[in-house]
Amino acid sequence: MSVINRRTMLGGMLAGAVSGSLLAAGKAEAEGETEVKTYPNEHFYTGDGTFDVAAAKEAYYEMFNAYQYPIVPRLKGEEFWAVDFGLGKFTEVGMAGIFWVNNAKDDYFGHEIFLLPGQMIPEHRHMKTNDARPKMEAWQVRYGSVHIYGEGDPTPGVEARIPPSHRECCVARVEKALSPGEVGMLAGPEQWHWMLAGPQGAIVTEYASYHDGAALRFTLSEIKF
Repeated sequence: MSVINRRTMLGGMLAGAVSGSLLAAGKAEAEGETEVKTYPNEHFYTGDGTFDVAAAKEAYYEMFNAYQYPIVPRLKGEEFWAVDFGLGKFTEVGMAGIFWVNNAKDDYFGHEIFLLPGQMIPEHRHMKTNDARPKMEAWQVRYGSVHIYGEGDPTPGVEARIPPSHRECCVARVEKALSPGEVGMLAGPEQWHWMLAGPQGAIVTEYASYHDGAALRFTLSEIKF
């Protein structure tokens, strides 16, 4: 009996500590206390225009620290990646991420998405391939905020929020705002979609079926991923 009580007490203390930490982080964010540092686009490129991955990762680490998001060992290795999609506009179109798990046999995928303030994941969709059904996704915001965009009747005024690189070609114009704890979902298979971070960036958990890189299609043909 004493062992059970001790475990229960320790479990309660741990749950209370975690809950208190999350509430404090949420309160600070709601009150605008979290500040994520921003840089000009040229900060992320070398003199010859090459994308500086190390500089990009350092900016994400700064964001992690601002949100007190733990930098676990896997986030310090090669599994943690950052891309500018070959457009040279990292502060507009870019992201970082880590695939925690990508299981083709059992058809599931876990991904963390990292976006600096105002960054866009470019519009794309996931097609059926010989190895995978069309990927379906849901996104849960952990820190910061995002707008997600899908197909359908355009949200009034959405044009003003579409980044310049996509303003003329963007298909997905149904807009939904997500704050910490809220979840958005892809409306249907093979649908165009994209994501835009808020003014304090975003850390977003993606739940999905298996991710087949060969299934990716981007609205802009010049994008490289």
